[in-house]
Amino acid sequence: MIDDSAPNQSESAAEGLFPDALQPQSGAQNVYRVLARKYRPSRFEDLIGQEPMVRTLSNAFDLGRIHQAYMLTGVRGVGKTTTARILARAFNYQLPARDGRPAIDRPTIHMDELGVHCQAIMESRHIDVIEMDAASHTSIDDVREIVESARYKPVMARTKVYIIDEVHMLSKSAFNGLLKTLEEPPEHVKFLFATTEIEKVPVTVRSRCLRFDLRRVESEALVRHLANICDKEKVEIDHDSLALIARASEGSVRDSLSLLDQAIAHGAGAPIGVENLRLMLGLADRARVIDLFEALMRGDVAAALANLKDQYDAGADPGQVLIDLAAFVHFVTKTKVAPGVMDPSATQVERERGGFFAQNLSMAVLSRAWQILLKGVEEVKDSPRPLPAADMVLVRLAYAADLPTPEEALKNFNAAPSGGSSSGPSRGAPSPSGPGPGAALRAAPRLAAAQAAPSPSQASAPAPATGAPVLAIKSFAELLALAAEKRDIQIKAALERDVRLVRFEPGVLEFSLAPGGSPGLAANLTRKLQDWTGQRWMVALSSAPGAPSLLEQAAAREDEKRIGVQAHPLVRAALDLFPGAVVVAVRGSEAEPEPFAVAPASVEDLAHEDLAYNDESEEEDF
Repeated sequence: MIDDSAPNQSESAAEGLFPDALQPQSGAQNVYRVLARKYRPSRFEDLIGQEPMVRTLSNAFDLGRIHQAYMLTGVRGVGKTTTARILARAFNYQLPARDGRPAIDRPTIHMDELGVHCQAIMESRHIDVIEMDAASHTSIDDVREIVESARYKPVMARTKVYIIDEVHMLSKSAFNGLLKTLEEPPEHVKFLFATTEIEKVPVTVRSRCLRFDLRRVESEALVRHLANICDKEKVEIDHDSLALIARASEGSVRDSLSLLDQAIAHGAGAPIGVENLRLMLGLADRARVIDLFEALMRGDVAAALANLKDQYDAGADPGQVLIDLAAFVHFVTKTKVAPGVMDPSATQVERERGGFFAQNLSMAVLSRAWQILLKGVEEVKDSPRPLPAADMVLVRLAYAADLPTPEEALKNFNAAPSGGSSSGPSRGAPSPSGPGPGAALRAAPRLAAAQAAPSPSQASAPAPATGAPVLAIKSFAELLALAAEKRDIQIKAALERDVRLVRFEPGVLEFSLAPGGSPGLAANLTRKLQDWTGQRWMVALSSAPGAPSLLEQAAAREDEKRIGVQAHPLVRAALDLFPGAVVVAVRGSEAEPEPFAVAPASVEDLAHEDLAYNDESEEEDF
């Protein structure tokens, strides 16, 4: 893996480390070195996508703060073992004096030239750099050999380095046997651990290591890296093909180079195109996936099933089609909520049509499509017949796209005329000109136009439940009185405390919740009202702010009374006599005149009014 910023320097290093790769010798004329090994990094500068780790290690070596053990974790193919070998090379870097240049005999990350031990270390054949695969050496006996040999000084190099790959595979006794040596190793010993499952490594081991999480390589950096390698290998390939390889590798450099190797062999020297890559990888055509998404959002089941069958006949796996469809839903959602954060590997068609869908589809529709596809992918994987299972997932998604969201259903109900028949507007009818960014996809998936038209009485109020007397409730106050009559204390308290009324009509209650209100209140009220009134009620939560709840209104009235009382001159004078006193309540009966309708003669006369002072708390109760 060669960094784009310094190709000449990296190529010279690769020629020194792997002479048989670039300059075949007589005994290895026909030996081919795969790209993942041929372009393996030999220096920290060659690593791509791991800048935070490189910066930390660079500063540590420059300051002389070199740790005794390192834990490298991350997904497959991001450079864990390669980083361990580069570290082993840095620990033992040694360069003799030559042509007036001073000798280097200290740990350093600045390894512009091959040192004495570099080539042997990078080729895994140095006697003092011991690499062990923990997947095949899991027992305490294997660890015991490491502990015993760690006591002896290195034979040739400055530091003895133990590289243990897939360290999470060690047994519990093996980990325990390594703890003491790992905590207090000899000065000439360093440990380098690599694992893909860091959670399986005991915390006692992790706490003794300096941990680095190697990240997945971003698609943009991976595309640049693959393009650089293709230039060196004289391979003709376009940007879309490189983006397809980068997307299929899921951030793994080794996987991307293996796919590139496969694509070069598949093309047999011919230019590599997207179509050939899709056939080789068994991937769905992105343009067809977008067409499939559009057909589903229109509710066109026949077109969606035909699209899937065509892709299946072309060699695409049904489960992979659903995965790509879910990925496009994610792309559209991301474009909708964060249009400035674009995927660099996305094609121009994806950007144009994805932006169109992001503008015209609601977040509720996209979220619902994501959930259906997420569950559908698992169903297809577990099914013995993937294509019919995928067909059923698409049918489910198309019919779900045809349904309104709860908010849309409530708006349609509110907008229904009081007389005459009505039906939901047709939204998103198929375009006669075919799919595309300019297709007539309307604001959101449509409601079916062929719904039964409600009668005038049904449009004005929900139908009553059969077999039960109908009790009409004309106001929210009557509803509150009914809850008190039914002696349902919880519902009455919730109506007073949590309901911020937006709309009330016979059979319709729309409200927003006050802070702390239960989200299940609407469903509970629906059941209670049907039981109490014998009528089906539409109770819904609204995003509108609504009027203050009854409890909030009562509190506001009390605040107004206290503010009005505090503004009276005599009350201000009384509060001045008792520093720290506050008005906590205003008491009186409705038959009594308003407070201070007739002002007392003096402050002392307040003692004869309905006022009380609390000397202990210094609060005044009116």
